Amino acid sequence: MQTQGNKAMILAAGLGTRLRPLTDHKPKALVEWEGKPLLEHVILKLKSQGFTQIIINVHHHAEMIMEYVRSRKHFGIHITFSHEKEELLDTGGGIARASWFLKEGPFLVYNVDVNSDLDVDALYRAHLSHGAIATLAVKERVTSRSLLMNQEGLLKGWRDNRSGETILVDPAREDLIPIAFSAVQVLDPEVFSHFPTQKKFPLMPFYLELARTHPIFLYRHDRDGWTDMGKLESFA
Repeated sequence: MQTQGNKAMILAAGLGTRLRPLTDHKPKALVEWEGKPLLEHVILKLKSQGFTQIIINVHHHAEMIMEYVRSRKHFGIHITFSHEKEELLDTGGGIARASWFLKEGPFLVYNVDVNSDLDVDALYRAHLSHGAIATLAVKERVTSRSLLMNQEGLLKGWRDNRSGETILVDPAREDLIPIAFSAVQVLDPEVFSHFPTQKKFPLMPFYLELARTHPIFLYRHDRDGWTDMGKLESFA
């Protein structure tokens, strides 16, 4: 099943502090890898898998990003922007601000600094098949912070692997599996009715609270390549 015409959000508003000095005079989204900006890699990936309506949140060097997309004639699809002018709204707040564009049906959210051969169409179809309020792509890899899932693939907790701090969704003693979040997800627009009232908020604490009452499904893609392009080592 093609997702032709379905909507996606690309998170591109961050300051790119881990990529300095590459981001001193340009946004993270326009840092080049293999001859193309990170943003272009993501747009072309989503377009190839049927996502032809995209909103991009911008803040740091916002005009540079918008002008780049315009100069490429919006890559032949519908692309619009959510400009966080006054302040960065964090991941949750950024998605909430773009709700006007995203509230018609399930939508994909993709971090601009993720490079992966994850099949986002398959992720989207998996979300539709099990009816969870959110579906998060996850992969077995080394990470400083892990999500904890049960045998049914539902989000049940979070752990900081450096400090040992752990948050559990419910007190049931299950055999929980640690797994890394891939910064790609599909959300049902119902999620907007559960967002907190403040404009600025992170997504993961919200998910952990929501998972107490609603199923949040973790979609494993262990065999796919995945690289965090938001750090300088990835460009070495």
